Amino acid sequence: MERMDRALALDERTGNALTAFLPAARVAGVPDDAPMPAALVAVWCGPRVLLVFDRFRRQWELPGGGIDPGETPLQAAVRELREESGLHLTSLTLAGYARFRLTAPPRREYAALYTVRTEELHRDFVPNREISAIRWWDTTGPPPTDTQIIDATLAQWSRGSAPPVASDEGS
Repeated sequence: MERMDRALALDERTGNALTAFLPAARVAGVPDDAPMPAALVAVWCGPRVLLVFDRFRRQWELPGGGIDPGETPLQAAVRELREESGLHLTSLTLAGYARFRLTAPPRREYAALYTVRTEELHRDFVPNREISAIRWWDTTGPPPTDTQIIDATLAQWSRGSAPPVASDEGS
């Protein structure tokens, strides 16, 4: 396995792996060594981060999803956050880029990770065809059962705790 493909977080159910996190403050421009078809959002209220429960994958995740044609990653993040949680927040900050090694089909790609802080715990949620529930994970404790480990890892890093050096630095 190439050094750049070592897993920093591994989803044991699917074999998908987070292989690098490139903080926005430490990269110049958008990475171009793989496509970036997705955007994620970590919404913080104190030590809590918003998670959504995906009906199909049956797990807690960060809100986010695909970037539609003609959308910027930021526009996709704002739209996905609204669609999945009911929150309409537009002042998102780019935290960085997450690089993944995915298994079905095998490929490498990025997701832009945005973050935002809010003063109130949003609880006004209406279940929809994709998302059945939301919850606020108090990150001073372990993640809820059935939380996507990759998303939990990214949430922690978006809060400002330094991730390990991207696994491909120095290669």
